Amino acid sequence: MKFEHQLFQPLVTGAFLISMQLGVGAHESSLHLQGETEVIEQTAAEALWDMFVSSAEASATFSVSGNKRIITANGYPNITPGKFPNRGNPHAINKKNYQLAIPLEPKRNNRATAIGNKPFGIALNGVLMDPGTAETWQNDRQSGWNYEAKGGACRLGLDKFNAHVQPDGTYHYHGIPTGLFAQNGGRKTPALIGYAADGFPIYGNYGYSDPAKPSSMKKLKSSYVIKSGTRPSGPGGPYNGVFTQDYAYQDGRGDLDQCNGRFAATPEYPDGTYHYVLTDSFPFIPRCWMGFPDQSFSRLKGGGGARRARLAGRGERPGQGAEMRPPRGAGPRPEGARRGGKMPCSGS
Repeated sequence: MKFEHQLFQPLVTGAFLISMQLGVGAHESSLHLQGETEVIEQTAAEALWDMFVSSAEASATFSVSGNKRIITANGYPNITPGKFPNRGNPHAINKKNYQLAIPLEPKRNNRATAIGNKPFGIALNGVLMDPGTAETWQNDRQSGWNYEAKGGACRLGLDKFNAHVQPDGTYHYHGIPTGLFAQNGGRKTPALIGYAADGFPIYGNYGYSDPAKPSSMKKLKSSYVIKSGTRPSGPGGPYNGVFTQDYAYQDGRGDLDQCNGRFAATPEYPDGTYHYVLTDSFPFIPRCWMGFPDQSFSRLKGGGGARRARLAGRGERPGQGAEMRPPRGAGPRPEGARRGGKMPCSGS
């Protein structure tokens, strides 16, 4: 059975339509993103900004063809994003033409697969989830120390929806996309947010306390912790969450596995499904897949050889671009900077 369902009433001019065919065991006509009315408080300055920005005209369509879920989107959010360019991010948002495909019935792998420099998945509004950064300690890509997007050392110009813009104009999330649901959204029932590249669904950070059935809701916790001790190389100093490598997975520490996933019932999958969970602590957005990612997501990071070489010369990874460097001399000296040395995220 195929149906069309309006998930969002856009807060700006433009259509946002989800066309989906649900699999066996899913509700046939009640697909619903919790808290679809945006209630995030807005400052007077933000309200004034909204009066002058152009209409979002977000477009995201999910449909089914054979054993694939087909996703067509332009990558523009369904509500007005933050102001771009801004002090921490000099790039403007450009609409895209995403043509993606993911398994309709995803299969578990026997091991986790790191996402590397690929997007993890895509939200229901057609915006990519791309948690990693290209920023490394002292801009040394061989150092083994990547600055964490929400670690505080680099001003990345994230808006209030935990998103910002790559050099090629790609608007993408580094954390829970708060604009997809209200401040209390997803606390009464698990909230479907999007799909990973391997086809498994992505949910918000609240889930059933009893994974086997609808039950009281609880905030799901990641099983990652900040390591104890000091860094053995690179920036040195105590582990504190500034770098991605400051974190370690501890099995059983939280509710989720190393890919921030679990098997549990949800409104769309009452018999249970493996799914990923976005959390408000590391890894925020998962850094690995438990299934088999579709190659269409890998191609999002493509580009010609000349462009790859040019980006590499700037310390950026192909298709991604540096995740924003602050102006020289702006603000306090970030973690890992050495007196008289290079500043992190400076591009120098």
